[in-house]
Amino acid sequence: MATSKTQKIIDDIKAQIESGELRPGDQLPSTTELRQQYSVSITVVRGAINWLKATGLIEGVPGVGVFVAERNS
Repeated sequence: MATSKTQKIIDDIKAQIESGELRPGDQLPSTTELRQQYSVSITVVRGAINWLKATGLIEGVPGVGVFVAERNS
């Protein structure tokens, strides 16, 4: 079964966070950069970002960007 484009972005960003490649406080690439990197529409990128925000892995700062959330362990 093919993985959706949105799920591919989610999986990649989750893997980068879990591996420590992206650390709490690190800024994610911009929507434009992610669109170009994955060759997808803005809707696909927003869907992935919204899912990651809903799970608490990342958080948005209006006018600044999207960052890896601090982990409460």
